[in-house]
Amino acid sequence: MQLLHEPSPQKIKSDRIYSEMGLTDDEFQLVENILGRLPNYTELGLFSVMWSEHCSYKNSKVLLKKFPTSGENVLQGPGEGAGIIDIGDDQAVVFKIESHNHPSAIEPYQGAATGVGGIIRDVFSMGARPVALLNSLRFGELTKPRVKYLFEEVVAGIAGYGNCIGIPTVGGEVQFDPCYEGNPLVNAMCVGLIDHKDIQKGQAKGVGNPVIYVGASTGRDGIHGATFASEEISEESESKRPAVQVGDPFMEKLLLEACLEATKSDALVGIQDMGAAGLTSSSAEMASKAGSGIEMNLDFVPQREQNMSAYEMMLSESQERMLLVVEAGREDEMIELFQRYELKAVVVGKVTDDQRLRLLHNGDVVADVPVDALAEEAPVYHKPSSIPKYYEQFQQQTPYKPAVTDVKNTWHDLLRQPTIASKEWVYDQYDYMVRTNTVVQPGSDASVLRIRGTEKALAMTTDCNSRYIYLDPYEGGKLAIAEAARNLICSGAQPLGVTDCLNYGSPDKPEIFWQLEKSTDGLSEACEVLRTPVIGGNVSLYNETAKGAVYPTPVIGMVGLIENTDHITRQQFQNEGDLVYVLGAADDDFGGSELQKLQQGDISGKAPKIDLELEKQRQEQVLQAIQAGTVQSAHDLAEGGFLVGLAECTFGTDLSASVQLNSDDIVKECFAETPSRYILSVSKENKDQFEQLVPEARCIGEVTKKDVMSVYNSKGQLIVEEKVRQLEDTWRGAISCLLKSKA
Repeated sequence: MQLLHEPSPQKIKSDRIYSEMGLTDDEFQLVENILGRLPNYTELGLFSVMWSEHCSYKNSKVLLKKFPTSGENVLQGPGEGAGIIDIGDDQAVVFKIESHNHPSAIEPYQGAATGVGGIIRDVFSMGARPVALLNSLRFGELTKPRVKYLFEEVVAGIAGYGNCIGIPTVGGEVQFDPCYEGNPLVNAMCVGLIDHKDIQKGQAKGVGNPVIYVGASTGRDGIHGATFASEEISEESESKRPAVQVGDPFMEKLLLEACLEATKSDALVGIQDMGAAGLTSSSAEMASKAGSGIEMNLDFVPQREQNMSAYEMMLSESQERMLLVVEAGREDEMIELFQRYELKAVVVGKVTDDQRLRLLHNGDVVADVPVDALAEEAPVYHKPSSIPKYYEQFQQQTPYKPAVTDVKNTWHDLLRQPTIASKEWVYDQYDYMVRTNTVVQPGSDASVLRIRGTEKALAMTTDCNSRYIYLDPYEGGKLAIAEAARNLICSGAQPLGVTDCLNYGSPDKPEIFWQLEKSTDGLSEACEVLRTPVIGGNVSLYNETAKGAVYPTPVIGMVGLIENTDHITRQQFQNEGDLVYVLGAADDDFGGSELQKLQQGDISGKAPKIDLELEKQRQEQVLQAIQAGTVQSAHDLAEGGFLVGLAECTFGTDLSASVQLNSDDIVKECFAETPSRYILSVSKENKDQFEQLVPEARCIGEVTKKDVMSVYNSKGQLIVEEKVRQLEDTWRGAISCLLKSKA
């Protein structure tokens, strides 16, 4: 909170006030060296937020350099509001994912809602129209009242913002594990469409060009939000509730439409969202990227509270605000444009040539600092790394092999696990059909939106099995990219690129930094092999409480292109009599599995290993078979294994299946989570062509209209038979049942 009387530079140093803002002794000394003097209180605030992990990535930048970020279709990689990939016909897809974890732990409704609002602004600041929202959520077990509250409020916040602004929330994932109990993860993703000619960048070019503030007035909400997001959650976090902003989706809708109209004007030079660190980050970053400076008079900043100081105005993270640079002499036409949308638009400064951020307030110069020092020259750390003891122990363990005495009961038990169970309770609160472009709705492997006026469509997904990454960050990182790509392949899409949200504990702990180090190795390798460049993302560290850190959770947002809507494929079986195929053999992969968690209450051992070249080969074959018109349905086998995947292929249909397993190891065949596996259905007339295209696939049965699912062993003996309706009831009712239960 702002002090009544700001301390002098000497007092800031002598009382180490900078440490309360998250700066170390060495960092404060570096600020002093850069300025050639002691910073005043406002300048200290600028450095503290811009040098926070949330804004500068000072603890992760060394690792992010490993990611492949370019490709023949990449039009914009990391460094702007969102990444852009060409999809042909002078069109491009724009997408980005970001975290709002800490705010959501303290004030879940507004924390989640403003996370959605912020990611939307990142996309339309590029000149793109947002067409879809997705999310990736993590919570503790749904048996705890506090967890239920967080879960319900986060989902309500996402729905409240997305539904009001009129952008469909089409997909996502929700997982539950005890490690997220005190520190939920709330990651929001936005996808937009743009014509090449409309691409904008956040740059403050042209000396003398006016800087225009547009949107909501600045208040005292969100001050030091970036710093708050760069420290562990503790008992004191509740006292930082004012750091959580409050969003207004109706104003954001006006801001979106006004900004998209503004991007069509040749008067616009640059535009950027006031996100984390608010007016500080937008001004410093726009100037730094352009090699220029900015001078602002804070007396002109629209304020909704009285007597705001320069420090408060610069660090506020009030929502629904943008910063624009326009051509000199054309500011009036830009201001008039925003006023037509009933939005504030005020000239607050100008572009300079001295590469400094200079702030005036009440007739005084209250800050004068180099923009590059704020935006580009934060200290970069390569923290100590050490292998955790748990990892060494897990690597020495005999692989876990579960004992299953009742296949039917185990099947039901897995289907009611919240991570596997239907997420209808969640996505039924989202308006996923607004704008009527949603072709494949939430609940399939990936969501699909048609691109109006073309034969093309976009598929999109968010994925990450953090249990695997906890057991083995390197293998788990590869698995996360591969699963996301498989989900797009199963929808008929060619994966285009990745936006990632790296959620980890404290990098100051060598074991946590090792997780970050090894998982980014795995992520990078898989992106290289599967040709999915990383075009942007977010790092969220310090996700831990006194009880420990969350599992390392690098959430993968991935978008793919479907060249022709005829290729759109769903996970559900389509026709009676179609043949059922499995691609990929099961192995004894139970480390980190849903079955291990179910039986032991925890996970241990080795994560599954993946052969990336084999993964790539199977993806290419399945996509080729889909594009040739030989595949009726396709489903990636993931959590829970084969029986769970088989059941999911029937849910929402009046169809069932009768299948025969390939081996007599029933537990392995039914429940192992071996990667790179698919269930596909093929019409009988396409059998020969499909088998030529996917020679490794094995026919195991056919789709039926019976009311029971029948599974036989390799000798033709019945292993398990169950009514599809009973399986589906278990799966659909699990989460709502847990929410209603008292214990």
